Amino acid sequence: MAFRVDGVCFSHPSGFSLDNVTIDVPEGKLSILLGKNGSGKSTLLHLMAGLHKPSEGRIEVLGQDLASLSTSARARIIGYLPQFHSPVFPYTVEEVVLTGRAPYVFTVPKAKDREKAEQALVTVGMHDLRGRPYTELSGGERQLVMMARVLAQEPKVILLDEPVSHLDLSNQSRLLRLLKRLVEEGITVLAVLHDPNVAFSYGDSFFFMKGGRMEQPGPEETPWDASFLEGLYETQLETVPHRGRALVIPR
Repeated sequence: MAFRVDGVCFSHPSGFSLDNVTIDVPEGKLSILLGKNGSGKSTLLHLMAGLHKPSEGRIEVLGQDLASLSTSARARIIGYLPQFHSPVFPYTVEEVVLTGRAPYVFTVPKAKDREKAEQALVTVGMHDLRGRPYTELSGGERQLVMMARVLAQEPKVILLDEPVSHLDLSNQSRLLRLLKRLVEEGITVLAVLHDPNVAFSYGDSFFFMKGGRMEQPGPEETPWDASFLEGLYETQLETVPHRGRALVIPR
């Protein structure tokens, strides 16, 4: 398993809490985490990225105790793309992506670091904007630049919080195809998504959260059964068979 989350509990200052969360994220797959807003998905990703520490339980990444890893060692394994990123200084796009090389840079970036940053920008289709100030980009362009920053980091596992939320249909498709290609190359991806239709079109395995707890379909249900999803999202839904899975629409 890429990640083992075992009996994790966490209390947020706002009063929200995760309660006894246990999941095993398979290695080399595109796994999707689904659930309503406020169900705990982003909080769980923060814990798995090492940004917060659980009050109870244990998290392992690639067989190593996450809590025992240094910041640098963790950054060489885990790439994390947050849902929001607020620029402070008008760094160029290339400079922002180059910060992804921080786990490998001791003094100043070397030629290899700049090469990796440039390759990452080409991969996400943002190379032509490498000299533009990051603060002048649209929300979708910034999201692609931050994805390039994660790729420049060369992680073994990537955690993505709503990676397509600011992207138009064309760039959504581009990014999701990229994630599938990364998985084929052996990288593990766990992404939080809002849209179950996107999830079921591209995902390999699925996890569900509700009220700070994990939910899973019953033994006779599939992840795209309307009866299961209605309980998860607390709204009336219909499902239409599509390519061996289903499309989900409001009833």
